[in-house]
Amino acid sequence: MKSREKMTILLFLLPWIVSFGLFTVYPLFFSVFVSFTNYTGLKPSLEFVGLNNYTRAFTDRVFLTALKNTFVFVVVTVPITTVISLFLGILLTSGIKFKRIFQAGYFLPSVISMVVISMIWLYIYSATGPLNLFLTRLGFRVPAQSWLASPKTALGSIMLMDVWSAVGYYTVLYVAGLQSIPLELYEAAKIDGATKWQTIRRITLPLLKPTTLFVISINSIRSFQIFTEIFTLTGGGPANSTQTIVHYLYDVSFRKFEMGYGSAIAYILFMIIMIVTLVQRKLLKGEKL
Repeated sequence: MKSREKMTILLFLLPWIVSFGLFTVYPLFFSVFVSFTNYTGLKPSLEFVGLNNYTRAFTDRVFLTALKNTFVFVVVTVPITTVISLFLGILLTSGIKFKRIFQAGYFLPSVISMVVISMIWLYIYSATGPLNLFLTRLGFRVPAQSWLASPKTALGSIMLMDVWSAVGYYTVLYVAGLQSIPLELYEAAKIDGATKWQTIRRITLPLLKPTTLFVISINSIRSFQIFTEIFTLTGGGPANSTQTIVHYLYDVSFRKFEMGYGSAIAYILFMIIMIVTLVQRKLLKGEKL
């Protein structure tokens, strides 16, 4: 390639390179440095404090509560969402009528703003909302206050909403994975007398492993970073029962202006996500840890 052509390519790429450096690379390295300081963001001076911010996190009661809530959220929602999405994917590729309508209906929540979804479910969970009205008609006792106002039901209510809103997106991924499986394999299994369950177990599930790994990985990462639902519905309450790592990071950094401590929390979360993702990848591929 001629030098003039190289310069032309570089000039076209220069705006992206500059913006990527300013808004991605520089903040990334600066946040690493800040995590070892007491930087507040309100004054230019800062003091190097070493690993104090990291050790502080594991003695911070609110952070430990947020860590527990986040893991509960991931452990509960990811398997349920994966199983429901797989079931719906198989259902939608089994030749049912009006498949496109159902597929669009399941996917619709994925394209709606999470703030809008949260506001709808805020009304559903209210004391006078449709959920309490429906349960009352069935003869169940319902709480006198919102389902989000009790530490016993708040986190579970948000998890239910999250599964409902996320299932459609992962269903579409499973539909794509199922459609990539050669039909000849199913025809051969049918000729050999395999039952529907044997076909799913011996053909569908093994060949869907790459899709399942992708679904579980991105869903886990998304769930570890849960924020909008918590911010909109409960603000981490009541009594920190719905506090999550990212919401607490936001609270520490942008309400209390402890940028150094907030950066340390962010990198603790980064390490957790990386370790969990690597473990999931090895387990799903059948490799030894």
